Amino acid sequence: MSIRLRLTLWYSAVLGVTVIAFCIAVYVLVSFILSTGEKRDMEALAVRIEQEIGVRVGWSFFYGPRVVPQFPALDEFRYSGYFLQMVDADGRVWQKNINGQLPLPANVEDGEPVTKPMYMERKIGGNTVLIYNRPMLLPNTDNYVGLLQVATTIDDLEQTLSYLRTVLTVTALAAIALASTLGWFLARKALKPIELVIGAADRIGEAEDLSHRIEYGGPQDEIGRLTSTINGMLSRIQTAYGELEDAVRAQRRFVSDASHELRTPLTTIRGNVELLEKMWRRWQEAGALRGVDGEQAEIAMESVRDIAGEAERMSRLVNDMLTLARADAGHKMRMERLELAPLVAEVARKATHLPRAADWVVGDLSALQGVSVVGDADALRQLLFIFIENAFKYTPSGEVELSAVPSEEGDRIGLRIRDTGIGMEKEHVPRIFERFYRIDPSRGETSGTGLGLSIARWIIDQHDGSIEVLTRPGGGTSFIVWLRIEPALPELP
Repeated sequence: MSIRLRLTLWYSAVLGVTVIAFCIAVYVLVSFILSTGEKRDMEALAVRIEQEIGVRVGWSFFYGPRVVPQFPALDEFRYSGYFLQMVDADGRVWQKNINGQLPLPANVEDGEPVTKPMYMERKIGGNTVLIYNRPMLLPNTDNYVGLLQVATTIDDLEQTLSYLRTVLTVTALAAIALASTLGWFLARKALKPIELVIGAADRIGEAEDLSHRIEYGGPQDEIGRLTSTINGMLSRIQTAYGELEDAVRAQRRFVSDASHELRTPLTTIRGNVELLEKMWRRWQEAGALRGVDGEQAEIAMESVRDIAGEAERMSRLVNDMLTLARADAGHKMRMERLELAPLVAEVARKATHLPRAADWVVGDLSALQGVSVVGDADALRQLLFIFIENAFKYTPSGEVELSAVPSEEGDRIGLRIRDTGIGMEKEHVPRIFERFYRIDPSRGETSGTGLGLSIARWIIDQHDGSIEVLTRPGGGTSFIVWLRIEPALPELP
């Protein structure tokens, strides 16, 4: 979700809550004012009628003289718009200005008095009626003489409130919609400089040219300061990157030059050592060393062999360093269409002559028949020899097997080198392709430069391939190199 959309949603949500709260407050206030005004008029009318109650003395044969209240006439025209009804203390309707009868509060028909004024809301004939019930007392006394009911229809009030609800709802929705549109527009306008910054940064990344700068002609607000900061950071990065490139370029040049310079003396050393070994054998065969102590002669010969072994190891290291120097310099291999079957068969045949303690097994290579890839033949041979020699190093007994496996999709072919050697922990697998990485001292006891798998990784990447590693401690290791299969060439007619 973009910042613009989030800002718009937050703004709309806050405004929506505010508008809804305001509309509810307006509705509650208007409803209270209208209903309070209506009730106030009804109470005033009830008080006026109560004040018009008179008193006269009546005579009874059994009870003698008694006070009798004189109720005013409930004139229909005098109290227009209101329905009035008087109920005596026994719960009988005394007077009314309507044809029907207003509902009475509970227990009034049983003669129980109403102790305090109260309101009721009832449905009568499809109309909503508000009824005010007021107990009537004799003037200047607390004697309960009856109940006065003042009623009026509140349909107009309910309709007014319904119109008010509709108006407030429509107004709130319109305000939220307008505010959302305006908020989207303002957010877009406010964030447009950031989009320019992002676009400029993307162009810098795509062109990989740190000399570009973000152009901004707006005010020096937060966006302006951000742009200036990014431009300053780009300048510092450009300087640091340039210095780093110079250092890396110098390092690569040094490695390449040193490797080239070391190859000549190493070749000379190896040649001279081989010449010494041949001369020593000839002297032994000719009997020219009869006067030489045999033990000393053997020590001298062993020293010569050590020199030869170390010279050979240094030659391999120099060659590996030259290969990686070419890789760092962006060396591109010569890619061509190759048939894998004869190339792998050649590697399998030559691998039988490698120094090893494990058995060499050539497994099922039938999946390679008719399979072609685009690649560098010499690089692929080097790749296979790296994994095979690595397997021989870490397999003191058992076997090393070379086989081929097709992928399930049929678009790739896998070259598997499996050994029954010492294996490794899975957490080491991601790092074995790093330069000079050695897992532990036990693996460090074997000879090697620590660059072979790095070269293998580079060759695989150059061929747009992938590597799969299956291993467990003491259970051996399997490397599967996956290469993309080239479609078969159309047959000529």
